[in-house]
Amino acid sequence: MPDSFACNLLKWYDQHGRHDLPWHHNRTPYRVWVSEIMLQQTQVTTVIPYYQAFMERFPDVKALAEAPTDDVLSHWSGLGYYARARNLQKAARTVVEKHGGEFPDTQEELEQLAGIGRSTAAAIIAQSHGKRATILDGNVKRVLTRYHAISGWPGQTATQNRLWEKAEQHTPHERIRDYTQAIMDLGAMVCTRTRPDCEQCPVSEGCEARKRNEVGLYPDSKPKKAKPEKATWMLILEDKDGRILLERRPPSGIWGGLWSLPELDPAYGADELQEACTQRLGLDCQEPGLIGSFRHTFSHYHLHIQPARMVAVSQATIADQDHYRWIHRDQALDLGLPAPVRTLLTKPEQTTLP
Repeated sequence: MPDSFACNLLKWYDQHGRHDLPWHHNRTPYRVWVSEIMLQQTQVTTVIPYYQAFMERFPDVKALAEAPTDDVLSHWSGLGYYARARNLQKAARTVVEKHGGEFPDTQEELEQLAGIGRSTAAAIIAQSHGKRATILDGNVKRVLTRYHAISGWPGQTATQNRLWEKAEQHTPHERIRDYTQAIMDLGAMVCTRTRPDCEQCPVSEGCEARKRNEVGLYPDSKPKKAKPEKATWMLILEDKDGRILLERRPPSGIWGGLWSLPELDPAYGADELQEACTQRLGLDCQEPGLIGSFRHTFSHYHLHIQPARMVAVSQATIADQDHYRWIHRDQALDLGLPAPVRTLLTKPEQTTLP
């Protein structure tokens, strides 16, 4: 007997769902995969222009595998969660080197690629091949948590296992492409995190949370922990030719592999920055001009950034040249830069150099 949840959802999707997203055209495993990775933690409206530019630059898995990493990161700059981009290229290289440039067509093999988990692998299988596979992304978790009134934070193993059971139960054997898109659309467009539109929901009659008038209680929130507060000096160092000094971040960790501005310990006072630059970088600099500080929030801590603009009056050789680069501002914007660094480099009018 067909599942009423799936039937009602598909009827709604036919009239109200999204049918013309960029990754709906020419649904190759590569195109679906890139869209799924970009859509992790990121809204569709934000992803679309990034996806289009990414596809234009890297039209297939071979192009992505062979591209300079800086180029890949620059096309990801602003999307955040940069480990996604690094894993994307790592997986692309694996597909080229071990699979002859053809994506595996089984969920088990897909899950062995960097950055691809159970739900993403299922989405690739369902969307590109039309094979039955069960997805459970954030939108789906929210829909099923409310529909079945499942308590507990969805990130907890026990809760997640229950959600996988329900997701498998509702996944139909036909129209799998439409169903996987439909349930994601329902979570994104109707069963939203705040102010869900239950009156427009095609499955509201069977929704346990609505029957109990408790929709707002589901899903349970992640147990809160106070985010640590950190701080740093961020230096906009210019040489006599107007070039900016950039420093490549380590390959792992926050902003891994991106080009950023040199940083100094926040324990330094503003009057100690010149000496700190000499000690760390071997540069003699003029007095700093300070820019208004601001806070950048990561998933697990807040970073208070105090920018300072300085002109280097010496051209001393900087140690470890592979990790430093003098570059003109307009050229720097073509590199993979963290969002706050890109903002700083595009708003030089915020301060006046001494």
